[in-house]
Amino acid sequence: MKICIFGAGAIGGFIAGYMARAGIDVSVVARGTHLAAIRDHGLTVEAPDERFTVKVHASDNPADLGIQDGVLVTVKAPALPSVARGIAPLLARDTPVAFLTNGVPWWYFHGHGGAMDGHRLPLLDPDDVIWNAVGHRTVGGIAWPASSVPEPGVIKVMSPKSRGTVLGAPDGVTTPGILALEQAFIAAGLPVTVETQIRDKIWEKIAFNLSAGPMCVLTETPVRATHEEAALIAASRLVLAEAEALIKALGRDAVVDVERTVTVNTTLGHRPSILQDLMAHRPMEVDALYNVPLQLAKLTGTPMPTLEFLAALIRVKVGGRSV
Repeated sequence: MKICIFGAGAIGGFIAGYMARAGIDVSVVARGTHLAAIRDHGLTVEAPDERFTVKVHASDNPADLGIQDGVLVTVKAPALPSVARGIAPLLARDTPVAFLTNGVPWWYFHGHGGAMDGHRLPLLDPDDVIWNAVGHRTVGGIAWPASSVPEPGVIKVMSPKSRGTVLGAPDGVTTPGILALEQAFIAAGLPVTVETQIRDKIWEKIAFNLSAGPMCVLTETPVRATHEEAALIAASRLVLAEAEALIKALGRDAVVDVERTVTVNTTLGHRPSILQDLMAHRPMEVDALYNVPLQLAKLTGTPMPTLEFLAALIRVKVGGRSV
């Protein structure tokens, strides 16, 4: 099976490494010094219990890599329109394209059913460029492992085999393409789950991201540091309660365990990816993680004053990178 990882950064890089080590024909789309390091020295994965290096096909031009049996898009939301412009050479008619993204996904209302079916999210998919490029091939997904790129060509992952990756079609139909992607993860020894209600799982991760992520951006500290003050823990609980209300207003059945989330946050020394982007002066997923949930709150008449306040502070803080 030929798998292309479009964006071999923190998430895509460690998945590519494990799949390549398992003998899967893996290629990656990368750029800059990261691409140069992968070409010259291979892709290195550092996990708590091991370190290994693999060789993968790597290019900044998808046309160099050819038609694939599956594509995993792991770039951040601001880069998705550029992915749409370049992805065509990788795709056969039914090549599954799984988007492992943070926040509300661009495809959220495609295949949704009911009154909101087909509702557009132009902040995430301007002019429908992503849908027009990928369409029926779209697979939703989330990846839980915390990871980072400490230096070009090197991926550091904290717990690659806990919780793992979740895949599911927007319309809930499990296609042969989704099953093929599932088998690639299994062959790589990485945990994976296929869900027919992928939106519920996406909201569970969004709630988790909201519980500390905004405060991490504002304080520029790891998750654990935002839970060393009682007032900040209280703010986290308020945001989680607001997220739970929005989830219910949207008719979803995601499980938000407030106390478990607070407990995890008090021990987590990881910097969320949106904070990593702030510190590296990269575009940030403010729309997908904060602005679009607030749009959905207005659409459903759900008050979210705590998130609205935090998001406003973040927009002022990051200025032009609030995308």
